[in-house]
Amino acid sequence: MSHWRRKVWRHWSSFHGASYSTRPSRINKSMLNDLRRIRPMIQRRIENRAKDYPIQEIVPVAKDILKARQNLLTNVTVLLKAFPVLRCKFCSEVFVGKEGHLIQTCRSYIRRGNNRLHEWVPGSIHDVLFPVESFHLHNMSQGVIRHQQRFDYDRVPAILELCCQAGAIHPEEILEYAKVHDNPQISDEDIRSIPTEDLKYVGANALTAWEKVRAGLKKLLLVYPSKVCKRCKEVHVGPSGHKARLCGVFKYESYQGTHYWEKAGVNDLVPEKVVWHRRPQDPVVLVNEGRNYYGHAPAVVSLCSHAGALVSNTRYACEMKPQGLSYPLSN
Repeated sequence: MSHWRRKVWRHWSSFHGASYSTRPSRINKSMLNDLRRIRPMIQRRIENRAKDYPIQEIVPVAKDILKARQNLLTNVTVLLKAFPVLRCKFCSEVFVGKEGHLIQTCRSYIRRGNNRLHEWVPGSIHDVLFPVESFHLHNMSQGVIRHQQRFDYDRVPAILELCCQAGAIHPEEILEYAKVHDNPQISDEDIRSIPTEDLKYVGANALTAWEKVRAGLKKLLLVYPSKVCKRCKEVHVGPSGHKARLCGVFKYESYQGTHYWEKAGVNDLVPEKVVWHRRPQDPVVLVNEGRNYYGHAPAVVSLCSHAGALVSNTRYACEMKPQGLSYPLSN
């Protein structure tokens, strides 16, 4: 290559942002040397930061979250014995009531169509309280979990992992704690012994526990870092996200690879699971033509409202439209 051609190529490559020479420059070598020199300092700083946790002033908050979560699971289990909950067979739609609605909002990729009627099947507690799991870390100063190490770590509920890092649960007891408290055993005889008038107190206790859990998590997330993937909503409780390539593993997803981490919020650890809410002035079966009249509510709040709990003073009353007009078909 002649001298003038080499000169023109150098100007063209610099204009388009590419480097002319493939050899590492002196500046890149100096930057690599500086990174190698400060790497032990960064690792030492990470290890020293982990010594400041758990913060003793936040430990009572984490313990209150565990108590409220246990009460929430117990009360919701009792309510599910008395009030049926349905879920769609093909999508994630949930409805609280004996008969499902006729609103055409099923958009499952299996059925290959939009705006179809749902096919209802009996639901469970996981449809009301959506479980969110994360990797259980031995300590906050450990290295980042690699893709080939994803089966070496246990998966636990994200709330328990956050409370564990906050000092409310010992790291070696979290698996046993999850087995004992996440599946409350309530028989049908215990439900029959509860009077119908007392179910509204059960719903009120469940609603209070739901608010306590969310308020406590809002405080913990200000102190303890948590990450959520922007694409697939994978949650990781810790200072940095893991490297397990689990994002976009399904066929209908157009991306596949590492996660896109961002700061997690309360709705990422405890999803609200918003559903259609049937009010007393609404028809027995909600029809598609009146979808602009009906209200929305989280599945837990809708279940507590059917039990008789007062929700008019809560922040969900605006979405539930308790005093709103109904579809003219009900008249």
